[in-house]
Amino acid sequence: MHFVEAKGILNGSGGTYGMNIYRGCTHGCIYCDSRSRCYQFTHPFEDVEVKRNAPELLEKALRSKRKKCMIGTGSMSDPYMHCEEKLGLTRKCLEIILENGFGAAIQTKSDRILRDIDLLDEINRSAKCVVQMTLTTYDDDLCRILEPNVCSTKRRIEVLERMRERGIPTIVWLTPILPFINDTEENVTAILNECVRAGVKADIPVQRQTGAVDADGIAADEERGAAAVGQHQRHDARIAGDAGLRKGGELVERE
Repeated sequence: MHFVEAKGILNGSGGTYGMNIYRGCTHGCIYCDSRSRCYQFTHPFEDVEVKRNAPELLEKALRSKRKKCMIGTGSMSDPYMHCEEKLGLTRKCLEIILENGFGAAIQTKSDRILRDIDLLDEINRSAKCVVQMTLTTYDDDLCRILEPNVCSTKRRIEVLERMRERGIPTIVWLTPILPFINDTEENVTAILNECVRAGVKADIPVQRQTGAVDADGIAADEERGAAAVGQHQRHDARIAGDAGLRKGGELVERE
């Protein structure tokens, strides 16, 4: 882990913004495509880059916005990886989002998000908060192989249930679909049944992961990936906004 003074924190325009407080990840998911060279990492992916001034940058950016919108985080690097326990930068940024009247869309695999459930509840009451969880396999033994350093699928489903109890809408990313590993009807059906039981508002299946990735985790189609960087970083906020999430019968205001 190393610290940097970032120059900016928000990516996007037109009322949809994403932010990465951290760059890199320690969850160790074997399929992760965020290691791709197209994302221009200049350090090992597991050596997490921490934007220590992220809260100050976010405060300045939000105060300059004329209209409220959803602020997304987590599509590139999980905001609730191990270092968040001590650093608390994600929580500080959520506090700033709440203070400035914006909405939040958070994508994670970690049950550490439960630490901030009271804050997420407040954001959801004042604007809108959407929690997005990735579920890859219903088999917890397989989960420990595919995603070795993060909580099990069963625990993530418990997180979804806790969010439902608070009235916080949830979305599940059923991704990636790995041929001959988790692409069985039994696995997909089991996950979808749990989503129904947990009151998930939307399930988003993602295309099978079949592209070649070498031993260093470098995506084969680098040029195409480079063109998608900006879109990928704010994808979670756009999905939440396009889902028609409402407060008091009206869409959350978008710039």
